[in-house]
Amino acid sequence: MKKYLYSFLFSAIVLLASCSSNKDKPSAVSGAPVSVTVNKSSLGAAGSFATASGKLVAKNSVNVSTRMMGYITSLKAEVGQNVKAGQLLVSINAADIQAKGGQASAQISQAQAGYNIAKKDYERFQNLYKNQSASQKELDDMRARYEMAQAGLQAAQQMKNEVNAQYRYTNIAAPISGTITAKFAEQGDMASPGMPLLTIESSSSLQAQVLVSEQQITRIKTGMPVDATLKSMNKTVSGTVSEISRSAAHTGGQYIVKINIHNASGLLPGMFVNVQFPFKQSGNFEQDFQENIMVPKYALVENGQLTGIYVVSSQNTAVLRWIKTGKSFGDQVEIQSGLTAKEPYIVSHNGKLYNGAKIQVR
Repeated sequence: MKKYLYSFLFSAIVLLASCSSNKDKPSAVSGAPVSVTVNKSSLGAAGSFATASGKLVAKNSVNVSTRMMGYITSLKAEVGQNVKAGQLLVSINAADIQAKGGQASAQISQAQAGYNIAKKDYERFQNLYKNQSASQKELDDMRARYEMAQAGLQAAQQMKNEVNAQYRYTNIAAPISGTITAKFAEQGDMASPGMPLLTIESSSSLQAQVLVSEQQITRIKTGMPVDATLKSMNKTVSGTVSEISRSAAHTGGQYIVKINIHNASGLLPGMFVNVQFPFKQSGNFEQDFQENIMVPKYALVENGQLTGIYVVSSQNTAVLRWIKTGKSFGDQVEIQSGLTAKEPYIVSHNGKLYNGAKIQVR
């Protein structure tokens, strides 16, 4: 009796396992196709394009420095502070310049006295010469003395002007309106000629600086409209190419391209940016650059470190194709390999989709 009972229980377990296995099988086994919507990879209406990476920089950026050496007595500036053009920022000990200014003033007084005497003597000898009471040589000597005194006075005055010019660098004002983005000294430090003390940037006007390869630089023109994407903000703004470097000697074989950003509201210098340069197809298609294939992000399938996309096979089944992605532009992503131009791929589906599933295109 127990033998028959054990046999019955074993059969029941096998039957339940079989039912459970059949229940978990995809709908393709039952022959019901999955309804899907397909799309074709786009190249853009204007043809191919190139992408380049870089960062945002302030179009107006200056380093504040001094031309004299001395201790910093006052530094009214902090990083992040907004300043206006002409606002006093740095004061430097002016004791040496004041001493030189006193010396220059004394030299001017001395030269002025000598000039006055030489002028009167020269005028006196001119009258004597007219009355034939002085020789030509005596008159020439007085003229030379007068001209030397005049030159000495001018030299002393120019020295005073030089001291005044240096004295202006003891009180340094902001050359432009903007934000202090860097601070290289503190109150009490020794300032040296040419040493930067502060950096001021105006964020009202921003540029994107990117590096472009030599294969693409010849197709980029000044005035070309571009799209710049900031991934950190999930934002795309328009811009115009303003400057193109024609030398890559100091940039590792790549060329610097500057783009004026049209709407810089909310953007900050230093943000990472991707720039898309649109290219029109020429008459000789083979001479064009390799086309960049774009697909929407929601069509991608993520599996760990792998990224794939479902394509449609000739047997009307779904095939999971592993691909390599590139830069993102809004809700679009660049496909570098794994998908050819105009190849259909699945963007949405009703039901469970897997590799080899039968599909019905809506």
